[in-house]
Amino acid sequence: MDLSVVIVSWNVRELLLACLDSLYRSLKGSSIEHQVLIVDNASQDESAEAVSTRFPQAQLIANSDNRGFAAASNQGLERAKGQFVALLNPDTVVVDDALGQLLQFMAQRSSAGMVGPSLAYEDGSFQHSAFRFPSLAQAFFDFFPLHPRLLDSSLNGRYARSLYATGRPFRVDHPLGACMLVRSDAVAEVGALDEGFFMYCEEVDWALRMKHAGWEVYCVPQARLIHYGARSTRQFRDEMFVALWRSRFLLFAKHYGAPYNWLVRRIVRLGVWRMAVVARLQAEDGTISEQQLRGRLDALQRVRELAYG
Repeated sequence: MDLSVVIVSWNVRELLLACLDSLYRSLKGSSIEHQVLIVDNASQDESAEAVSTRFPQAQLIANSDNRGFAAASNQGLERAKGQFVALLNPDTVVVDDALGQLLQFMAQRSSAGMVGPSLAYEDGSFQHSAFRFPSLAQAFFDFFPLHPRLLDSSLNGRYARSLYATGRPFRVDHPLGACMLVRSDAVAEVGALDEGFFMYCEEVDWALRMKHAGWEVYCVPQARLIHYGARSTRQFRDEMFVALWRSRFLLFAKHYGAPYNWLVRRIVRLGVWRMAVVARLQAEDGTISEQQLRGRLDALQRVRELAYG
């Protein structure tokens, strides 16, 4: 089989159905032999039932609890039969022959273990779809945003928009996890996703492991997807902030040295203090409610505790 597509979903039924519509339209009439696997993480919006009704040709794995993105993706990877596997978020829309273009590139570049497409927001505007590995500067900008040009620069892990505009594939550290096409041989060598990451950073860890094993990672701009962005994670924003930093600290502990870990933890401690001050000021002027303030301060305190190890 050429391609296996794995989609992990949680409480985004309508987006999931739209994603599957676009996926099957994209593959219709192509010579790509494929399978589609949906892993539902105990959604409460009847996502699993809707998939069974609308797309009976897809293989559905309905979990009884939310296992997180990495563990659920691995369930799909275990059943994947394709030479290549695409991990696709349910809040994406496949444009034209995007997956076919990724497959074609991988077939031509045997040294590539992972590739990603270019992404756009639903209004068609540009979205960064590949990033450099995390740095101290990126951690600083998360808490102390400076000039917008710096936030959109290589200092903050971004690749120049001109690279996307050329339409030519270019080497990257890692793609955004909204869409990743991986070579099954590379997965067999480096292993599946690390299930220690419940959510966030699993694709960064995967790309790091692939690069350490000698595989290359690319962005293929001519392959395009629409990405609505973080629709599942927006449902619990404070919880996701904690999950993000829990995963980042795990990533740093796995792949970065002691000096980096020492410095980044101090940046985070100072950063959460600043965010707590800002949150209290917002509550005073009515920008956020007292309930929102309590949730924000609780999340910041939990991240602060993580930063102390």
